[in-house]
Amino acid sequence: MLDCGMHMGYNDDRRFPDFSYITQNGRLTDFLDCVIISHFHLDHCGALPYFSEMVGYDGPIYMTHPTKAICPILLEDYRKITVDKKGETNFFTSQMIKDCMKKVVAVHLHQTVQVDDELEIKAYYAGHVLGAAMFQIKVGSESVAYTGDYNMTPDRHLGAAWIDKCRPDLLISESTYATTIRDSKRCRERDFLKKVHETVERGGKSSRVSWPNSASRWQVLIPVFALGRAQELCILLETFWERMNLKAPIYFSTGLTEKANHYYKLFITWTNQKIRKTFVQRNMFEFKHIKAFDRAFADNPGPMVVFATPGMLHAGQSLQIFRKWAGNEKNMVIMPGYCVQGTVGHKILSGQRKLEMEGRQILEVKMQVEYMSFSAHADAKGIMQLIRQAEPRNVLLVHGEAKKMEFLKQKIEQEFHVNCYMPANGETTTFFTNPNIPVDISLGLLKRETALGPLPDAKKPKLMHGTLIMKDNSFRLVSPEQALKELGLAEHQLRFTCRVHIQDPRKEHETVLRVYNHLKGILKDYSVQHLPDGSIMVESILIQATAHSEDQGTKVLLVSWTYQDEELGSYLTSLLKKGLPQSTG
Repeated sequence: MLDCGMHMGYNDDRRFPDFSYITQNGRLTDFLDCVIISHFHLDHCGALPYFSEMVGYDGPIYMTHPTKAICPILLEDYRKITVDKKGETNFFTSQMIKDCMKKVVAVHLHQTVQVDDELEIKAYYAGHVLGAAMFQIKVGSESVAYTGDYNMTPDRHLGAAWIDKCRPDLLISESTYATTIRDSKRCRERDFLKKVHETVERGGKSSRVSWPNSASRWQVLIPVFALGRAQELCILLETFWERMNLKAPIYFSTGLTEKANHYYKLFITWTNQKIRKTFVQRNMFEFKHIKAFDRAFADNPGPMVVFATPGMLHAGQSLQIFRKWAGNEKNMVIMPGYCVQGTVGHKILSGQRKLEMEGRQILEVKMQVEYMSFSAHADAKGIMQLIRQAEPRNVLLVHGEAKKMEFLKQKIEQEFHVNCYMPANGETTTFFTNPNIPVDISLGLLKRETALGPLPDAKKPKLMHGTLIMKDNSFRLVSPEQALKELGLAEHQLRFTCRVHIQDPRKEHETVLRVYNHLKGILKDYSVQHLPDGSIMVESILIQATAHSEDQGTKVLLVSWTYQDEELGSYLTSLLKKGLPQSTG
């Protein structure tokens, strides 16, 4: 099973996946060999404790080391918001998170992990967030590659996703930005800095005058998830504040920042080259200008920038601050990433300005709403790039919106000439594979076959003649001599014989001579011999003539050949069936 996430747009049972698709009755462990988690975002791992501890799964769960370290922290944070603050029931407990994580097996990049006798998995770097991985799943010669979420462009703290030319039978790819081609990252960063700077500067200029009340604000809210875009934008603002010598405070909510910082230091090898190089002199994740946020600061007058979690404004501190600041047109909210339908983030990005909050309360949104994609997902160009890199035989799109996926599906089919699928939830897709069976070939046979013809072309298949030995589930192609020796068998010579009737009243030896002259004239590139016993030899093909028992004017030619000369034997018989040329003498 690939990933086990929750839906951020729901607050009831619909937030968790419907596991009855796997089995209606019986233990889940009997139907699943393993669970693979691509990264720590809750839409990919949020239902894991519910799945393993409440529904009941006790098989292995695979994820990378950073994901294993960060996953329980985000799950606990979300549990606190849902259970302790909102008082919801039918949710996993802290103990369940701990028990669930005991089932996790951490994997390294490019490490082939043997799950059981048949199944093996391998992780590849996916960019996106710290520890995110794509997985190749292999059984025999058939394989599936699953991308999880990935980013094909390196950013300020992570590298670009990479997979080798593994040619899977199926590539399952996310398609969040199926129709988007993003502008240059530099332009986006410049626009982001300009908007933040202008908003806080307007507030800064007014701050020389006295603040009449907390309504005159010029404050910027940036909802983010605790790890990922948060670090990206913090590094961006930190360097800008430093360069411009700005004084307006920048805050980061929740205690997750310190923990996030700790994990970025711990897993420094997962970051990009620049950060790894400069890490000894300066840790990019220790911020001078960004301070921890206190809830009371939300009522402070004066300009400020606040990074608050979570990123889709569906709960937690970002939503609390948004509710306080939404009524002031001088404030701004910048949404830096994708928002799922049903969340407050999605509603305000769709242009809604009156929101129904909990308890039927109506919130009027007057603050400026800006969307700037700093999302760490691949855009349409990136998805095509990955397909080009992996060379899959089929593609299946997930994690996207139907209309946009349809457009990308057509593009993929046109450009790569492969089948592309986009099944709806609960829909089954069937596709056919051509399994390759690996065969070891003996060096002696390989040398002999290569010596016989022109040098083989690496891109073209080559026909090989040999004996196939099947032993202990493995196949070997060896020369017939080697096979006889290994198996202790005697060689039998198999010859095919064909009868050809020819009208010729002459004696047998004269007919043979006519046949010999006829073949000698046609088969100039072959060795044609007239043997003392009155037969004809063409390569290994033997031709003998006898009189017909009932008709003396008809001669019977017996043509016999070994299986190696099957082609030449067939050609000779068809030639002789056409008859001999009329003699002029």
